[in-house]
Amino acid sequence: MATVADTGLQFTNRPLTSPISADERAAVLANPGFGTKFSEHMVTIEWTEERGWHDAVIGPRGPIALDPACAVLHYAQEIFEGLKAYRHPDGSVALFRPYANAERFNRSARRLAMPELPENVFVESVRRLVEADRDWLPSVEGGSLYLRPFMFASEVFLGVRPAKEYKYIVIASPAGNYFKSGAPAVSIWVSQEYTRAAPGGTGAAKCGGNYAASLVPQAEAIREGHDQVVFLDAVENKWVEELGGMNLYFVFDDGTLLTPPLSGTILAGITRDSLLTLARDEGLTVREERYSLDQWREDAKSGRLVECFACGTAAVVTPVGKVAGHDGEFTIGSGGPGQLTQELKDRLVAIQRGEAPDPHGWVMKLS
Repeated sequence: MATVADTGLQFTNRPLTSPISADERAAVLANPGFGTKFSEHMVTIEWTEERGWHDAVIGPRGPIALDPACAVLHYAQEIFEGLKAYRHPDGSVALFRPYANAERFNRSARRLAMPELPENVFVESVRRLVEADRDWLPSVEGGSLYLRPFMFASEVFLGVRPAKEYKYIVIASPAGNYFKSGAPAVSIWVSQEYTRAAPGGTGAAKCGGNYAASLVPQAEAIREGHDQVVFLDAVENKWVEELGGMNLYFVFDDGTLLTPPLSGTILAGITRDSLLTLARDEGLTVREERYSLDQWREDAKSGRLVECFACGTAAVVTPVGKVAGHDGEFTIGSGGPGQLTQELKDRLVAIQRGEAPDPHGWVMKLS
C-alpha cells in the first residue's frame, strides 16, 4: 500500500486568520444538531491530468470560488463519503474504519470517471483535519465529529466528457443525534412511484445525484407524516432495497436476520458491513437475500418479523416501528426498539467509542 510519502504529496499548513473563541465554540457544541455547524479547518488537494495529485493544504474553512462553467455544475461529477471521529474514555480521539471509506470512495470515483485518491492520502487528510479540529468534538451524549470528504470536477469547460481537473476537500461538523424527533423508532414511507437506482446505474456509488433523486419522495414521506422513505427495486417494483440514506435489516422470530443483497443498486454501507460481522460473531444467522414488500407486510402481521432497523454512519442504528404507503400501513413488533436491534447497536457503539475490545481492528487511534 502506498504511503503519503510515496505519492510525493506534502501537506502545507495555513494558519487561521480569525479563530473562533472558546466561548463561541462551547455554545455550538452544547447543542450541535446534525450537519448545520462546522469546524474551523478544511483540507484541499488538487488533481490535474498533467500533474496528478498536488497542492495538499490544511487551512481555514471558507468559500470555494467556482467559474460558471465549472464542470460539476453542468455534468454532476461529484462523490463524497461520511465517517466519524469519536472521543474515547482515555481522552484520545479515534476514527472508525477509515480505510473502508477510502476504498468505497475510490469505487465511487471509478464509476463517475474520476481519478482515484490513494487510500493513505484519504486517511491522512482526514487524520490531519481531526487533529486540527479536535476541540470541536462535542461532549453531549452520542456526540461525534462528522467528517465529509468529497471530490468534484473543477475544470472549466462545456462538453460531455470526464473532466481533466478535480478538487478534493474534507470538512468537519460537530454532530449530535441525526433524527430530531427523538422518537424511540422511526416511521417510513414506501415510495412506489419513484426509484432510487436501476441496474447499471450509479446506485452503488456515493454520489450526489443519487441523493438528489431521493428528495422528492423524501418530501412526500415527510408530508405524509413519516421520518424516512424506503425504495423498491426499479425492475419489478416489489423488492425492498434501502432508505434514502441507510441500509435495512430485518429480524425474525427464530433469531435470524436478513438484509437485502448488494446487487449494484444498493450502497455498500460500512455500518451495514460492521453489523453483519458482529451478528455472525454472535453466532447469528444472517441472510443476504431479496425481500419483497408483500413479504415484509405479511411477516409483520403474522408476527414472524419481530424487529426491523435501518443503519448508516450518520444515524448508526435506528429501529423502524411503522411502515406506510398508499395501500395502508403496518407495525413491526411492538412498534418500538427491539432487543436484538439494541444489542447490536450497543456492541457497535461500544467499539466505536473505545468502550469495548476491537477484535477486527476497526478503530484507528489518532492521539
